[in-house]
Amino acid sequence: MGDDDQHHSSTPNPDSSSTATSTTISTSNRKSVHQSLGGGAVADVLLWKRWRTGAFVLVTATTMWILFEIAGYSLLSFAANVLLLLVTILFLWAKSASVLNRPLPPLPNLELSDAMIEKFTASTQVWINRILGVAHDITLKGDWRLFLKVVSGLFVVSYLGSLFSFLTLAYFVVLISLAVPPMYHKFQDHIDDKLNVTHKALSRQYSKIDENILSKLSKAPVKDKKIQ
Repeated sequence: MGDDDQHHSSTPNPDSSSTATSTTISTSNRKSVHQSLGGGAVADVLLWKRWRTGAFVLVTATTMWILFEIAGYSLLSFAANVLLLLVTILFLWAKSASVLNRPLPPLPNLELSDAMIEKFTASTQVWINRILGVAHDITLKGDWRLFLKVVSGLFVVSYLGSLFSFLTLAYFVVLISLAVPPMYHKFQDHIDDKLNVTHKALSRQYSKIDENILSKLSKAPVKDKKIQ
């Protein structure tokens, strides 16, 4: 009996080994947070790997929000005053440099290159084509699922716009962008487990709605009007 018990206790459980293997495979195939954010300089800033740049963005956004939202400073007057101060400093610097034989202000080449314009145009074209594609699928194809997604998103944006101003909402977006990625990177495994449970529950509810309502609406016969 003792040998049998020892043999059974030493035998590995196939279910536990398969679960561990699947967990290891899913973990190895999962993209890191840095890769999901693009893996470039923006990802470094959002994950606070470039903490000086992240701190500069946070301080700048906070300063702008206090100036325009709390102090009630006008954006047009602020931009005019900043440009006025900058132009005055550069003008006096150039004049004093010519008199004192000092070097001129180290200004970069103040022009837009063709590569910069092409890059901006290409990225703008991609976003515009996406928006037009969504409008095409809703209006011509009658995609109910996409229609409900767009309506829900616009309703959320409208509701948030009624609660906050655009500047406050943009400031919240900056704060969330600088806070959520590092927190998710630190507690990724625990958050993924909770998100998987939530995703399964929402998928079941969406499947019920799709089966009972959306599929019937998309398959509803269109009656042609008879011309007498």
